[in-house]
Amino acid sequence: MVGTWHYVLGKYAKTMCALERELGEKHDLGPSEFEVLDRMVNHDSQLRVQQLCGEVHLSQSALSRVIARLEKAKLVTRGTCEVDRRGVFVLITEEGRKRHAEALPTHRAVLNGIFAGTPVNAR
Repeated sequence: MVGTWHYVLGKYAKTMCALERELGEKHDLGPSEFEVLDRMVNHDSQLRVQQLCGEVHLSQSALSRVIARLEKAKLVTRGTCEVDRRGVFVLITEEGRKRHAEALPTHRAVLNGIFAGTPVNAR
């Protein structure tokens, strides 16, 4: 069981390092930023921060920092819920959709390379 756990951790670390490098160099995105955009694209409407937090598996403070970076880059915007002013929504912008579409093949190639055994740089 411990061997399996070490295998999972190794794959995770290798994947995150490759995603950090490839997404960063080619699209100026980190893995968490891409993941937030990916979740946003897969929802047709706005998402509450709490819902997004559960989907991307980040703490609320870490997600808040990711959203702030994406907002600064004009890839998402924030809005408040009209029914519950305490609720904050995140909406993807057209620029965010464009950047996601450009980065998607890179993201999928990295995952395919790691999990199919193809070296990431062999693409």
